[in-house]
Amino acid sequence: MPFLADAVVIVHLLFVAFVMAGGFLLLRWPRLAWLHLPAAVWGALIEFTGRICPLTPLENRLRALHGESVYSGGFVEHYLLPVLYPENLTLLVQQGLGGVVVAVNLVAYALAYRAWRCRMR
Repeated sequence: MPFLADAVVIVHLLFVAFVMAGGFLLLRWPRLAWLHLPAAVWGALIEFTGRICPLTPLENRLRALHGESVYSGGFVEHYLLPVLYPENLTLLVQQGLGGVVVAVNLVAYALAYRAWRCRMR
């Protein structure tokens, strides 16, 4: 059953993508804001506070149950940072990522608001 841990990784990656880019979906589906805004706030808070998303320990627990190796740190540090950054994750880098989450979503929500106002006219 190691595929369960892999499924958690996929769900986690989709969640990260939704946090980062889901605001742009509001241009098409404005009511999605009820799902996206809490997700974006959660993602930014996890980054700003230097915490680890609960999906990471879940993945590690599933891997350990099946005799696979586990990793320390968080999902972003283990899967995304090796792609984005060659060095280890620091709180400052993590807070920078939180800032990116906020900035991208501010742009997305501003565009969605503008589109909504244009439709209302």
